[in-house]
Order: sequence, then C-alpha cells, then structure tokens
Amino acid sequence: MSNENKKYRIVIAPAANDRMYEHFEFLARVSEVAAEKLLDELVKDMHSLEFMPYRNPVYNRPYLKSGKYRYMMSCGRYRIVYQIEDGIVFVDDIQDCRQSDSNSLLFQ
Repeated sequence: MSNENKKYRIVIAPAANDRMYEHFEFLARVSEVAAEKLLDELVKDMHSLEFMPYRNPVYNRPYLKSGKYRYMMSCGRYRIVYQIEDGIVFVDDIQDCRQSDSNSLLFQ
C-alpha cells in the first residue's frame, strides 16, 4: 500500500478538544447556526487528515522543535496543529489565528 492510500488514525488531545468547544461556545453567543457550522467544519477537516496528512505545511515556531508539527487552516481563521507519529495523527491545538501565539497549547 502506498502512502497516498494509507489511512491514519486521528487522536484529538483533550486540551485541543476543549479549545474547539471554547471557540464553539463563544460563537454560539452570537449565532448558534454559525457555531454549529464552525464545529462541523473543524471536525470534518480534522477527519480529512486520515488521508495524506503530510499534504499540509510544517508549523515552525521558535518555541517548537523544528519539523515536529504541521498545520491545516480551517474555516478561514482557525489553525489545526498536529503531529504524525507511527500512523497516528495527533491534533494538539486548534488556534484562532486572530489571537497571539502566547495562547498556544504547544508551549512545553
């Protein structure tokens, strides 16, 4: 089986899952319909990482080990940050790109 046909397992870190619901709850105060659409799109995009997760760019920041993470943009302003290990895609953060990097869950 080639890498293009390989299916990766997706694991969402509890903190990233909490972050996703924080974004949902914040938006739901303005529009429940928009919040549901946001949640659906984020989940759909994360599940799309089952196939070809290497298609997205490397996420390099001074506070991260170089080349460890990749990211995908979702819903125009959200960054899904993940790493790939042994056939598993670990989603470690969901960031609102309008916020500072200091809010990242990736600080160690």
